[in-house]
Amino acid sequence: MLWIIVSVLVITTKGHDDFSIEEATIESIQRAFAEDKLTSLQLVDLYLNRIQNLNPVLRSVLEINPHARVQAEEADRQRRSNSHHPRSFLHGVPVLLKDTIATDDKMNTTVGSYALLGSVVGWDAGVVEKLRNVGAVILGKAILTEWYSFRALGKTPNGWCARGGQAQNPYVLSATPCGSSSGSAISVAANLVTVSLGTETDGSILCPSSFNSVVGLKPTVGLTRAGVIPVTPRQDTIGPICRTVSDAVYVLDAIVGFDSNDEATRYASYYIPPGGYKRFLNPCGLKGKRLGIVRNPFFKIAQGLGLAQTFENHLHTLRRQGAIVVDNLQIANIDVILNVTASGEAVAIVAEFKLSLNAYLRELVASSVRSLADIIAFNLKFPDLELTDKIGQDIFLAAQATNGIGAQEKAALANLENLSKNGLEKLMRDYKLDAVVIPRADASSVYAIGGFPAIIVPAGYDSQRVPIGISFGGLKGSEGKLIEITYAFEQATKIRKPPPFKP
Repeated sequence: MLWIIVSVLVITTKGHDDFSIEEATIESIQRAFAEDKLTSLQLVDLYLNRIQNLNPVLRSVLEINPHARVQAEEADRQRRSNSHHPRSFLHGVPVLLKDTIATDDKMNTTVGSYALLGSVVGWDAGVVEKLRNVGAVILGKAILTEWYSFRALGKTPNGWCARGGQAQNPYVLSATPCGSSSGSAISVAANLVTVSLGTETDGSILCPSSFNSVVGLKPTVGLTRAGVIPVTPRQDTIGPICRTVSDAVYVLDAIVGFDSNDEATRYASYYIPPGGYKRFLNPCGLKGKRLGIVRNPFFKIAQGLGLAQTFENHLHTLRRQGAIVVDNLQIANIDVILNVTASGEAVAIVAEFKLSLNAYLRELVASSVRSLADIIAFNLKFPDLELTDKIGQDIFLAAQATNGIGAQEKAALANLENLSKNGLEKLMRDYKLDAVVIPRADASSVYAIGGFPAIIVPAGYDSQRVPIGISFGGLKGSEGKLIEITYAFEQATKIRKPPPFKP
């Protein structure tokens, strides 16, 4: 087993107490700013130093923003010019973006592929524009599983992309980092950045968060979306990956809201509560919540990992904190929902991918590829760059063979809608549940096909020291309840530990 030697980076400024970036939260950073113990520029430099030391092994950061230090200096100037002016929690705080989230700057947006290297988007994704507006520092782009693992069925290694190579799980380097937002989760877990953004179509925030002992928040589809290299707008969403629930909530507050480039955000904005989401950070938030425990088939997986008792202990914690635990529930047709072929999810997404990707590529200011067909041709022309002979591109080819949304796709979409209505929606309403509780990210398809939100938080470590999370999911717009539940659970358990960097 390979371990990394690292020293904790500490600074001392102006005679004040030391400030450490190890496990630093947004609140601790803002407190250090306010007490004149830290500047944004110093914080950025500390993270750049740490990235320089650790990224050669972890490979989670794909690209550094050449303007990150300039943005930090501007945040410091604003803070000095009016020290009493109220500012966002994210003012001056570095944020790392998954390399699928568009930025109008010198950085690339490539979904990990050389095919899009050098392309110019020409606009900021809606979430990036919002981050800039509140004074956050865009630190760089994080690695991901290339093309969201959507290029070839089951052949792209989790955390691998042509541009960055293989990212590593910071807890056990031989373990999977999961995907596709692997770099966002690894970087936060290993303290290479304060907070990050990932994207999810089906499991891409929840799974890497589980395997890297961090908090992943998958918002209701439509709260955040425009400006991402798409798989399907019907399921794509952007969400925070952080070390604490409170940090995830502060990021969520900053990035949600109407986006003129995405009409879906107009309707989803009605879900945003007055005053934002931070008011749900309630340590007593489990009291009176009705939580449904779906054991089949999810707890069998936990048993196979030797973690059955861990999750039983968590159920006891939920009860002690005042939750009403409704056990042994079943989601109707769960085996079908979890089978992307049987459910129709695969049929729908393959067709939607071609349509949405071609539309995205046509809008680029500059690019050598303007369609899925161009990307397929690029991979064939440069097989060594993209490992085409090894990985292939069978999903790309299947998508290219589709011709819009025909009868087959419409039938698949109708089936997905029925599975969702008769599955999670019916269960939640029949038992008057606030959330369902499921080990790991294994229920991601349940949340994906309905556009539902979910939050995953650290739940423990297996016998090999690989992290495992516990997810709480609900119906559309239920982020407030999920935040109350997960924050109270986090405060009652305090499970997360930083990666055990040892020689």
